[in-house]
Amino acid sequence: MTTLVAGRRPRADAVLSVPAAAEPAPVLDASIPPPWKRSWLYCAEGERRTFLWIALIHVLAAVGLVLFPAPGWGLVGLAYGVFWLGGLGTTVAYHRALAHRAVKLHPIVEMPLTFFALFNGSGTPATWTANHRRHHAYAEKEGDLSSPRLGGFWWAHLRWLWQIPQTSIARWAPDLQRGRYRFFSAWQLPLLAVSLCLGAPFGWAAFFWLGPIRLVFALHAQCVTNSLAHMKRDAAPGEDSSVNAAWLAPIQALQGENWHGNHHAAPWCARLGLTWKQIDIGWWFITGCEALGLATHVRRPKRTTPAPAAAA
Repeated sequence: MTTLVAGRRPRADAVLSVPAAAEPAPVLDASIPPPWKRSWLYCAEGERRTFLWIALIHVLAAVGLVLFPAPGWGLVGLAYGVFWLGGLGTTVAYHRALAHRAVKLHPIVEMPLTFFALFNGSGTPATWTANHRRHHAYAEKEGDLSSPRLGGFWWAHLRWLWQIPQTSIARWAPDLQRGRYRFFSAWQLPLLAVSLCLGAPFGWAAFFWLGPIRLVFALHAQCVTNSLAHMKRDAAPGEDSSVNAAWLAPIQALQGENWHGNHHAAPWCARLGLTWKQIDIGWWFITGCEALGLATHVRRPKRTTPAPAAAA
């Protein structure tokens, strides 16, 4: 694996340069059932809290939808606004800036975006980045932690979150084991507790819609990238199955993550939507920050030919 020098911002290609020839993907022990063939209740070591959190927000969201199915547009709009900020934090800060080093954000932009991503339930910057870099290194092969080609839709969509051990941060994201990123690792649980109870001071409807309902929607809006945007039907075994899925754009707040085929074709690039028809608010935000001097080292596409679209 390419060594990452502490204190330096590694190139995106250096971070992701873990080719099979240099470091073979791990081989599964045929005598042990793969985790996607086990019970949904199975939890990998250290992941029981993840399972309990996901179960809790789903139960609370279901209760909230039964009790308050129509809380009013003002409350729904406020919940969507918090979700939108979290989605922007995940796509711009976590995905493009930290995981791929496709852009360097000024801390006054990066830190609020990181906060909102964690507040939306995306995990810490270190864990998210480690998981994502590993996914790219072994895409669709043994070692890919969220491939639907290996474990099926529900495995890629949700189950991998608690049914495999957390990816090693020391190995996959050593550049995030320092400074301000440690703050988010230390304060993740208190911040999630505040996120869950965000609306509690304003009544029960606000509790459910600003808390668990928002968190469940945010979770699935992010998870569809691993599942539905990796369902290329004619992909050969072991071949990248990522696709562009225009119909996922509204679910992901038009922030660009649905152009996943483009991303896998050039993971080092900060732009996901390559044409004017492929709306990518995350890219617009980056170029706006660049114009203000708050984003530098922006890595632009070398081509503007989109990857194949998903089948309807």
